[in-house]
Amino acid sequence: MKIKTWLWQAPIGLVLVGVGLSMAIDAGNHKANGQPWFWYGTVALVLFNAGLCVFGDAVVKRVKDEMKG
Repeated sequence: MKIKTWLWQAPIGLVLVGVGLSMAIDAGNHKANGQPWFWYGTVALVLFNAGLCVFGDAVVKRVKDEMKG
């Protein structure tokens, strides 16, 4: 049985969104405390946006799979 791509893409995307959001909040705490935060916050936003893209692609692939029959 062929494993559908969206079955593994969706959870990975959601994990990336969660990690990125948590890191972004942590970067805000670093900034509020006067600690270095710029690169940490940049990585957080990259992970968050990558997670949204991966999850969105999984949704598109699932819809296309269901439309095929």
